[in-house]
Amino acid sequence: MKPTAPTYRPDVYATRAILDPYPHYRRMRELGPVVWLPRQRAHAVVHHAPCKEVLLADDRFRSERGVALNPVANRLSRGTTLNSDDADHERRRRLLAGRLTPKALRSMREEVELRADAVVEAAVSRGEVDGVVDVARALPTSFVPDLIGWPREGREHLLPWAGATFDCLGPANARTLRAAPRTLRMMRFARSVVRRGDVLPGSMGADLLAKVESGEVRREECPALMIDYLAPSLDTTISAIASTLWLLATHPDQWQALRADPSLVPNAVNEVVRVESPLRAFSRWVAADTEVAGTPLHRGSRVVVLYASANRDERVWDRPDDVDVTRDASQQLGFGQGVHGCAGQGLARLETQAILRSLLERVDRLELTGSPTWGRNNIIHSLDRLPLRLVPLRKAAP
Repeated sequence: MKPTAPTYRPDVYATRAILDPYPHYRRMRELGPVVWLPRQRAHAVVHHAPCKEVLLADDRFRSERGVALNPVANRLSRGTTLNSDDADHERRRRLLAGRLTPKALRSMREEVELRADAVVEAAVSRGEVDGVVDVARALPTSFVPDLIGWPREGREHLLPWAGATFDCLGPANARTLRAAPRTLRMMRFARSVVRRGDVLPGSMGADLLAKVESGEVRREECPALMIDYLAPSLDTTISAIASTLWLLATHPDQWQALRADPSLVPNAVNEVVRVESPLRAFSRWVAADTEVAGTPLHRGSRVVVLYASANRDERVWDRPDDVDVTRDASQQLGFGQGVHGCAGQGLARLETQAILRSLLERVDRLELTGSPTWGRNNIIHSLDRLPLRLVPLRKAAP
């Protein structure tokens, strides 16, 4: 494939680039709105406006042939909402989306807030915690598997399996190869759950199996659909909560701004997702000769949409590398856009906001007690370890 844009030679999927991606994104943006990645033999869209254009133009930039940068993952991902378009995508999304509508989320709010309070109270009582394990993972892993209906047995594997499914959506590098066995085990587990009908009553999975009995969906579609909603609902939310803790611990002025005005919480979550986008990038298949930002793109080629670069585009935001919870960050693309926007983003926002509000009610300040450790994943940008001290609010004297 002949490049039609400036070439960016460093491997943005190399370990060093995963651990410190933002200098790479900045240098790519300086080259232009679209760059050529020779190692992936794909064009990458790195400015905000063309990224949004690609995400909204699903007639030209297709998902049905997969969003990964390797053909094996694209074949294995068939049957998911992520890897479908048009009426097929709409039908699959509709099968489970009823559980994630604004009305459905309102009915979950109290339960999510109660669980968030329990997580935060336990963390505050300990004082020094790992913000990832003890807070960021604790709420989603206690809630999402119940919502989807996974059986209790085997849940200890869901988190590493979910991370592996994202790793496999990168290029065919060493991380993808190491993650592949875990992805296959998750698929086998999901098939076994569906075959036995071993889902929790009243869950999304139970709804799905009821639709099998009514003829609305084929049984063989169910495993992929259950995985489809599990991985994004865990990893993106965990990333958002962990990044919230880290950014507020390292920017005490922003914590104090939230203390002074808790109504900023929803906006703060948008700002966190903008600054530390949970998803680095997905690709699209170019359905016909076209162009983006003046760059010709040929039918059959791949375009990488770099959400994390778009979210720090200097053309959209002043001081894009700074954290500002008062900033209008509503244009961030961290949850995607258009028909393929993250179906679980409402739940991710609800959980992240619940944790943040609970912290504001109980914690005076957040302090780092050690160096954080970032995860190494082709697609998910998230902390693996975050040593924190949660300094409780002083109780008023009687």
